[in-house]
Amino acid sequence: MNRIESARALFKEGFSCSQAVAAAYSDLYGLDRETALRVSAGFGGGMGRMAGTCGAVTGAFMVIGLKNGATSARDKDKKDKTYRLVRELAEKFQAVYGSIACKDLLGCDISTPEGMAQSKEKKFHQTVCPKFIESAAEILEGILE
Repeated sequence: MNRIESARALFKEGFSCSQAVAAAYSDLYGLDRETALRVSAGFGGGMGRMAGTCGAVTGAFMVIGLKNGATSARDKDKKDKTYRLVRELAEKFQAVYGSIACKDLLGCDISTPEGMAQSKEKKFHQTVCPKFIESAAEILEGILE
């Protein structure tokens, strides 16, 4: 199973979009699966189900940080590289879907009871979100190379 399939399987298992992407790649950069699942848990549903930045995208941002993030406050080069790669991923995702915001991607605001009901009724979690996870992971793989 490749990393994209792993992310999709984690999501299908019941983990959030952010957890699925972060955990599928975390071991490559020294973070065990359990810790990756915990760290990324609050980012699903557009950051704590606030319908902000898509969790698949934030999960990918975390992986970029794991690979490239600065571990010294003085390491401006690593900080700049991480920010550049995060922006690159966001731009590529946005070029495909028109946005990186959960509420724009779904066409409803899951932070509200009405939006959540609409999302459940239309089964976005089963029909729409998996493609966002796959796309974020595919873009991430291109950036990690």
